[in-house]
Amino acid sequence: MTAANKVAPAWPANLPPMPEMDFTQFGDVELADLSRHQQYAGAFLGRNWAQIPHVTHNDEAPADKLNAFRRAYGQELGCKFTPLPFLIKALVNTLKEFPLFNASLATGGKQVVMKKYYHVGIAVETEKGLLVPVIRDADQKSISELHGELVETAAKARTKGLSISEMSGGCMTISSLGSIGGTSFTPIINAPELAILGITREFERLVMEEGQIINRRFIPLSLSYDHRVINGADAARFCRFFAQQLDQPELLV
Repeated sequence: MTAANKVAPAWPANLPPMPEMDFTQFGDVELADLSRHQQYAGAFLGRNWAQIPHVTHNDEAPADKLNAFRRAYGQELGCKFTPLPFLIKALVNTLKEFPLFNASLATGGKQVVMKKYYHVGIAVETEKGLLVPVIRDADQKSISELHGELVETAAKARTKGLSISEMSGGCMTISSLGSIGGTSFTPIINAPELAILGITREFERLVMEEGQIINRRFIPLSLSYDHRVINGADAARFCRFFAQQLDQPELLV
């Protein structure tokens, strides 16, 4: 293995080693192998968590207008759209409004690389583990084009797998657990990106609007960001702007 493709240690060398335990003293055990992909990804996740000061900001976005619009738009085009293409479009608009989130920290930590392109990573669950294909130039693609590419890419990730080039170059990643559940989580930043947006399952809540109690649906947002570059106030503004995009879904088309 050359120096260029060596996997970096998961933890800084000055930390004490993890404890080694003989679990058989407590009862019966069985060893199960981690897949090669899990071992490879785990090393990088450990590095990212240990070396990036993560902060997670939680918020929620209104979903009623988005759901009504995407269903009507899908009927018009003869296609059933999930929320994800709209989330990608909303994320691109938000990255344009907050360009620091579309950057990477340069080597040495004294500069940031401001990107003029918008490539969005999408975390996909597979039997081998989590893969993150990158949707390139998402700002230049329609909702229908994004939908088609998402379906094709997810299928390829789960069957044939993806090359390194297909998972490289992302500006920011969306990790969605909306089809499973949960209320919030802390997604780990996919370095060298500076932030990652986690999505969990929609929920209903009674709210007061213009003196009347009505039922509304919301999408939970969990934004993890690199606190070396991004501060909490900007993360809060980022989530608010993103939420406003989903409340005007017709503008995303």
